[in-house]
Amino acid sequence: MDSAGYLGVDIGGTKVAFRVETEAECVHESAFAWDPRHSAARDLRQLADAVAEVRARLGAPFRAVGVAMPATAGPDERVTAWPSRPEWTGTDLGAALRPLFPEAAVAWADDGDLGALAESRAAGCDDLLYLGVGTGVGGGLVLRGEPCPGIGRGSFEVGHVVVELSGPRCGCGRRGCLQAVASGPATLRRAHRLRGSAVTFDDLLTAWGDGRPWAVTALRGTCRALAAAAVGVQELLRPRLVRVGGGFASGIPGFAGLVADHVTELARPGLPPLPVEQAALGGLSSLHGAVSLARLIAARPVPDFVQREKSAESLSG
Repeated sequence: MDSAGYLGVDIGGTKVAFRVETEAECVHESAFAWDPRHSAARDLRQLADAVAEVRARLGAPFRAVGVAMPATAGPDERVTAWPSRPEWTGTDLGAALRPLFPEAAVAWADDGDLGALAESRAAGCDDLLYLGVGTGVGGGLVLRGEPCPGIGRGSFEVGHVVVELSGPRCGCGRRGCLQAVASGPATLRRAHRLRGSAVTFDDLLTAWGDGRPWAVTALRGTCRALAAAAVGVQELLRPRLVRVGGGFASGIPGFAGLVADHVTELARPGLPPLPVEQAALGGLSSLHGAVSLARLIAARPVPDFVQREKSAESLSG
């Protein structure tokens, strides 16, 4: 391995993933599942142990570290909300993360923003909208090669775009947010109502493959909501490509194509429909984006989009 590598860390609600790249190749990937929820202090000890293990395996320092974080943090770098691990509320991210990597530059950003950055790089497209559908709906927008909206202005919270005024209530308190309509759990709840009994992901997947009307209708509702959000972004900011990923969407064959069909239905004269593709990196978009962030901060000590704050009103999936 080179004298130093670029480390990407994707911190999620249930697990943490690591990826280390040199200038030429990936030299390490690993992950661990969080212990049962207890406290942020215990989580951070587990994270520190895992980082030490990665460092020991590689036998070399990190040049720079990029971290994908789903938590909401204020300007003081303290976590104000993380629905998946509320024990972290009040945690000082800077004080928690920087001591883990004393030899390296460290920055963190919203996981959806970094997913968009990675998909943009993979697609060779500098103007790209990424939609990540999983437990929530996240995503990001890259314009001219860098995430939008930019430094100090919060993350691209497409999951909280209102797509259904009288829709279900979102965790943020509003009704009809994209996340409340089109997330994996929201889709399963709609399928439950249509079927008249509980629906697991495997039930939905099998029924979708069999063309069962309740499954088709449930997924069409999800994909139409995603298309509405994508078309709204197109009208305002003109991305050239949409990529759809996330754990839930990646597990449903034809999901991106169904979103594309609804984008075409919503197109207006004079504005060609946006191309829609399946995300190239699947559930690894945020992890790859974290490595991209590490590469950028190695080249620029304070990149324009380092996300040290997210709107306190925002609740990521």
